[in-house]
Amino acid sequence: MAFSFWLLAINTPANSQELTDNSQKVITSSRMIGIGGSNILDTYLSAEQFKGFGISFLATVERHRPNKRWSTLMEHEANLSFVHDRANSKKELEGAYNFYWGKLYRWQFFDDRLTLQAGGVVNATLGFIYNTSNSNNPAQARAHLNIMPTGVASYRFSLFGKPIMARYELNLPLVGIMFSPNYGQSYYEIFSRGNYDHNIILTSFGNAPEWRQMLTIDANITGKWTLRIGYLGNYQQYKVNQLKQHVYTHRFLIGFTRRFSIVNVKMR
Repeated sequence: MAFSFWLLAINTPANSQELTDNSQKVITSSRMIGIGGSNILDTYLSAEQFKGFGISFLATVERHRPNKRWSTLMEHEANLSFVHDRANSKKELEGAYNFYWGKLYRWQFFDDRLTLQAGGVVNATLGFIYNTSNSNNPAQARAHLNIMPTGVASYRFSLFGKPIMARYELNLPLVGIMFSPNYGQSYYEIFSRGNYDHNIILTSFGNAPEWRQMLTIDANITGKWTLRIGYLGNYQQYKVNQLKQHVYTHRFLIGFTRRFSIVNVKMR
């Protein structure tokens, strides 16, 4: 009679000699909080640029098998910004949720100290910008779906006898679709009267040159937890329907990372 069970081994090294078959999954999971500056422009709401600060929550999960070169990457990024104009007389509130899912191919060099990954992710964004001073059209919805080529470089080294890992990730736009009202078109016309006016738009690097980068440093502090600090820059922008929008966020990150293995063991 055959049966199987899942064995969870916290912080098992990826190069463990005991667990190398297809049943093993190595998972790296992190949770981080970020704070930093925000710069927002939306000409549907105002011709002014608004600057201020914001906070973000970032959760990442990467899964791979030690004897396979492909890995799966998932990232959840939630952002909230509080900004004002140059005279500090008008204010805007911006919020967004970004989800990234993709596949990366891995190369390893220098006894696995250097890891290079390349592939692509699908990015889905939902959000809003709210102008507290506008009576007509006070808010703008944000919704887009992108395919983004992605590159990651990771390097492991020791400092004062402690294992350290530096990681850099870059996402660039390729093609996508987004929602936008047209110039002078109200949301009442779109949703109450059903007047479509080129509101679903194909995007590329030409009209939506978005890019995102993240640099992190991992330092092991206990047997189970690793401290992660870093920087996240997310630069989303577009120029469509005679409207311009950009949301630039800079976040200094701090959080924790766990690395563990899951093994499906079959017994008879």
